[in-house]
Amino acid sequence: MVDSVHKNGLTYAEAGVSIGAGETLVRAIKPLAKNTARPGADTNLDGFGGIFDLKAAGFSDPVLVSGTDGVGTKLRLAINSGLVNTVGIDLVAMCVNDILAQGAQPLFFLDYFATGKLDPERGAAVVQGIAEGCRRAGCALIGGETAEMPGMYAGEDFDLAGFVVGATERGALLPRRDLMKAGDALIGIMSSGPHSNGYSLIRRIIEDAGLTLDSKAPFAPGRRLAKALLEPTRIYVKALMPLIQQGRIKGLAHITGGGITGNTPRMLPDHLTFEIDYDSFERPAVFNWLAKAGEVNEKEMRRTFNCGVGMILAVEAGGARDICDGLNAAGETAAVIGALKVN
Repeated sequence: MVDSVHKNGLTYAEAGVSIGAGETLVRAIKPLAKNTARPGADTNLDGFGGIFDLKAAGFSDPVLVSGTDGVGTKLRLAINSGLVNTVGIDLVAMCVNDILAQGAQPLFFLDYFATGKLDPERGAAVVQGIAEGCRRAGCALIGGETAEMPGMYAGEDFDLAGFVVGATERGALLPRRDLMKAGDALIGIMSSGPHSNGYSLIRRIIEDAGLTLDSKAPFAPGRRLAKALLEPTRIYVKALMPLIQQGRIKGLAHITGGGITGNTPRMLPDHLTFEIDYDSFERPAVFNWLAKAGEVNEKEMRRTFNCGVGMILAVEAGGARDICDGLNAAGETAAVIGALKVN
């Protein structure tokens, strides 16, 4: 006997996937992607793959550098609070800042957005953040994938992954370990907060403190906790690319998971180590609150969070002050925070 409910055949929508919602989201995304266009990029989203012309981008002998990342459990705060419009900036930032540390100029970006039930309006808000991140990084959003997967994600849960490809001229890759020496200065560029790292610990501290995401932020007067903790990751591309192209940077360390102590050694040769003066820069109030409220010791703070420094530059000591002045004039907050020494 034929089930009268499905007499015309079971549909994809009845299984939980709305093709129409996906098409609605793609229509909303197209103008966002178009606004990220740059030389070499095709931001038409109708094809099966993204296209980029390196010659049109002005490279003569390029080396490609790629990276991929997510937002981590910061995404849980965004989902629970409903404030999803800036996590796309975080997604781009975590990817582009990584390849920037290799000396690469970000060229194009692709995203992967997966959810249990696609809400086109919320999806568009997420992608709007991604497009804004691409704009800040000077790279084109040339493609992506939206996956509606009922049974994989519950309620309003979703996940994000990002993929970036950049390039630099052959011979200009960072770090330049062959040029590094004891006495070279370390410049710290300040972060906007925890960026996208340590949020599992942050969420535990919130819970133990008896706070909710709607509570007043103890470290940011006038702001709600969710909004303050969702401050997006800074993107350092436009400030640092001129210095990279001028050959003034010997090495860059993107301070992500592992903190200052875990990431700074990644740019150094084996015979050198580093010394940081943690009193040389002002630690944002959020970190002081996390340390106190969570009773987190200083060693754990330094290896879990950026503690206020989003990127560290290794440069010739004689030019450090001039580089800091230029970065500060460009809208960053930079200071000499340490030096290299013999291991």
